Amino acid sequence: MIDHLGIRVRDYEQSKAFYLAALQPLGIGLIMEFGPEVTHHGWTCGLGSGGKPYFWIAVGETGQMHLAFSAETRAEVDAFYQAALDAGATDNGPPGPRPIYHPGYYGAFVIDPNGINLEAVCHAPG
Repeated sequence: MIDHLGIRVRDYEQSKAFYLAALQPLGIGLIMEFGPEVTHHGWTCGLGSGGKPYFWIAVGETGQMHLAFSAETRAEVDAFYQAALDAGATDNGPPGPRPIYHPGYYGAFVIDPNGINLEAVCHAPG
C-alpha cells in the first residue's frame, strides 16, 4: 500500500498555493511545513487529511519523486531496506526513527536504479 508520495517543484510558493486551492474541495489541506533549517534542501510541506500528510511538495529539480510504502512493523522496514540494497538500490537513509514527522515514525530510504527515492515506513510505536 502507498503511504505517501512526494514531488519536487520549481516554485514552492506558487505550487503550494495551487495544490491547496485545487485539493481543498477534496478535504485535503496543509498538515506540516518545514523550512531549509530542517530539511537541508529548502521548503517542503505535507498535504493531507485527518492529521496525516500523504502528498508532499518540496523545492527541487522537477521530475524527482519520492514514494513511500506502508510497513506493518519496524522489522518489515529493516527487511525492505536490506532487500532493496541487495537488489541494487543505494542507501539514502538507514532504518531508524524520524521523530520530526511524529514520535512513532520509523523509516528507511533507498534510491532505486531509476533514481527514485523509495521509503518503507512504519507508524506504529516502537
